[in-house]
Amino acid sequence: MNTKNHPTQPPRWADRLLEWFVSDHLLEDVQGDLYEIYQRRVKLVGIAKAQREYGWNVIRYINPFFRKQKTTHYTQPLISTTMLRNYFIITWRQLLTNKAYSFLNIAGLATGMSVALLIGLWVYHQYSYDRFLPESEQLYQVKRNFDENGDNTLTFNTTSLKLTNVLRSEVPEIEYVAESDWMGSHGLKVGETKLFKNGAVIGRDFLQMFQYPLLEGDPKTALHSAYSIVLTESTAKALFGDENAMGKIVRFDNDNDLKVTGILKDIPSNSSFQFNFLVPFDYYEQTKSWIKQSRTGDFSQNAFQIFVKLKKGVDYNQVLAKIGPIEHTEKDNVNAMRSTVIMQPLQRWHLYSEYINGKDSGGFIEYVRIFSVIGVLVLLIACINFINLTTARSEKRAKEVGIRKSIGSERKQLIAQFLVEAVVFTGIAFVLAFFLSWAILPAFNALTAAHIHIPFANVYFWLITIGCVLITALLAGSRPAFYLSSFQPVKVLKGAIRMGKTASLPRKVLVVAQFSCSIALITGAIVIYQQVQYAKDRPTGYDVNRLLSTSVNGDLRKNHTALKNELLQKGIIESVTTSSSPATDISWHSTPEQWPGKRAGETVELGVIITDNEYFKTMGMAIKDGRNFFSATDTNSVIFNETAIKRLRLENPIGQLITFNEKQYQIAGVVKDALMMSPFTAADPTMFLCTPDVQDEMMYRLSPQIKTQDALQQLTALFTKYNPSYPYTYEFTDVTYAKKFNLEVLIGKLAGIFAGLAIFISCLGLFGLAAYMAEQRTKEVGIRKVLGASVFSLWELLSKDFLALVLIAFVIATPISWYLLNGWLSKYAYHTQISWWVFVLTGLGALGIALVTVSFQAIKAALMNPVKSLRSE
Repeated sequence: MNTKNHPTQPPRWADRLLEWFVSDHLLEDVQGDLYEIYQRRVKLVGIAKAQREYGWNVIRYINPFFRKQKTTHYTQPLISTTMLRNYFIITWRQLLTNKAYSFLNIAGLATGMSVALLIGLWVYHQYSYDRFLPESEQLYQVKRNFDENGDNTLTFNTTSLKLTNVLRSEVPEIEYVAESDWMGSHGLKVGETKLFKNGAVIGRDFLQMFQYPLLEGDPKTALHSAYSIVLTESTAKALFGDENAMGKIVRFDNDNDLKVTGILKDIPSNSSFQFNFLVPFDYYEQTKSWIKQSRTGDFSQNAFQIFVKLKKGVDYNQVLAKIGPIEHTEKDNVNAMRSTVIMQPLQRWHLYSEYINGKDSGGFIEYVRIFSVIGVLVLLIACINFINLTTARSEKRAKEVGIRKSIGSERKQLIAQFLVEAVVFTGIAFVLAFFLSWAILPAFNALTAAHIHIPFANVYFWLITIGCVLITALLAGSRPAFYLSSFQPVKVLKGAIRMGKTASLPRKVLVVAQFSCSIALITGAIVIYQQVQYAKDRPTGYDVNRLLSTSVNGDLRKNHTALKNELLQKGIIESVTTSSSPATDISWHSTPEQWPGKRAGETVELGVIITDNEYFKTMGMAIKDGRNFFSATDTNSVIFNETAIKRLRLENPIGQLITFNEKQYQIAGVVKDALMMSPFTAADPTMFLCTPDVQDEMMYRLSPQIKTQDALQQLTALFTKYNPSYPYTYEFTDVTYAKKFNLEVLIGKLAGIFAGLAIFISCLGLFGLAAYMAEQRTKEVGIRKVLGASVFSLWELLSKDFLALVLIAFVIATPISWYLLNGWLSKYAYHTQISWWVFVLTGLGALGIALVTVSFQAIKAALMNPVKSLRSE
């Protein structure tokens, strides 16, 4: 028997002593008898003497017969097969008897579990990246930390070819080294079949390091011949049909014939590397003289990626300490002396792509964590529904508990019964959630651009899933189980149990918690949407409309002038340029050696774009000071953007001289900043160099006098004419630029969907509670109506408590949301401010939804004929 601090109750110390010493199967009878004696003695001799007597009686029971070690000749088991069967029967009857409440419970749990399951599968998919590769824990990418004047550390993925030689010869802990350059799209031709596929040039040991499943060929030798190529299975089939591709010839870029030396199984979606073919790095060196020269250059020629595989059992930190200062041997090379070589484990590439001050401390992992929390919150909201609806209807089951206790049921058996009920409800909800998730998964994959599937054959998946279902059942069922089993049979059977304010307080707290989470999620979804729109509305510094880009490949380089002239003559385009970088990216970063006002040992990392005199006109970029390049042969001039001028601290820069790559340039002009990298950060400091040579990216702006569709038809014909070995491919710059928002847009959509589901689940619970409270107060409503109460006053009576809870939830959620969202926004250099109206809108929305939910039941009760409710009086 539980007692409270009240003058008419026995002393608590005595009850605790009794509960500690007396065996469980005897405790309730002994405690009940002592309690009845105590109540009689209070009336006869007063409280003080009755409490002393109660304590003495308790002490008298401390003897071997009542000790917990002693039991009766028969100990009733907690759960037997018969009892378990009985529990299932009772649960089934409860489900059928209370169909509406059972539906609300199961629907809420199923929705919450479906959200949790989808998010769990998505999170698992993100963590699975690259882990399918054997010995993936031994694979690393070599990177550089560049100390920029001691106040900031920049991290670069590119390193020098010279470093590969040093790593192979001087670091015995490294088993394999592979250099790489991701080539982008290239032409593959077999007979009349032409494909344009993404691939890479890669070091000869790559397939021994990254053990992608090789269907045909030997990973040790597949990349050893310079004029060889390894194809993925789908690419080989597209080129050769059902023929065996091994040993066949593929025309590469219409320049050279390469022999197929391996067929790889198609690369899975959870691989950081996505490619359709591999070409040996030796091919690159034999066909591009500047790359061969780079291998014997210095550590500053950073244009390539390096991957290493450590020997088994080698300590990562030991190797890291060894290779860190490996470039410092070039004492006269400021860039090398300021660089520290680091390694990032393969298993962290996907989730930890963002480096802050030299450490991989962020990236996609932040969104994985956010959605993990959202999944838990939505499931918690669903569990709160179950708890509230079950405890709210406790009066309906109070007599059942009293009778079961009276005929000998122990509290632990009642707890077991109610937990079994929770497990059954949760099990039914999980089955529904599983099929719901399975049905939604294709749409979810389309939304997230992922290839997630339910791993039916994975034992660990089922173990984890069943474990989560049981945890959910315990979480949802523990509060009702312990609460209902605590009822005292004497009070229950006398009708003394009443659900007053104390009993309803936990339910109110849980409702507040539900709506606090829902309001916070909705606020987050709105702010994410605002941030994306804010960045989209930011001026780019160039005109992305009607601007197209095409990779220069095949015969385009040698036929560029003829193609350019014909495009202009026919009025299809109004300007054209080529550049070393696409319009929405900067491919190369480097450091000038000298500039006016440079401090000793100072370095400034700049983006470098090599282009021609038509670049700024084609891009729609404005010259702020000075001039444009005179012509494509103005190779001794350089143009900086505004940010670069500030970083170099140049005053009156026009006409001043700088040194870059051991050549002197004169500053011809300053161009206004343009967003060529991230739309969420400041413009990168950039320098522009002029050359008559055709670069890797061709950008051209369509003439405003021609329709886009007509222009594309003519462009296809002309590009095919001058580059017959390649299909004409193009990208609209506005579409490419919009892709920079893809992640944030996706996060916003998912947050909005899950926030909507969270508020839906909360309203299911609120609807059930409102229905139950209306049912409980039916007679009160009938009496009030007979006495002349209006429908509005009855609606107010039944609704105001629920609306007050939503208002409290709003007050709690607002500062928490502001703090968390402000922290998320702070990672963006260019971000929106959180407006007060966002919180007001969210609060009013939540209040409105709750109002509609509760009003349905309140008005229904208010309109009920009082004769029906008072018939039994």
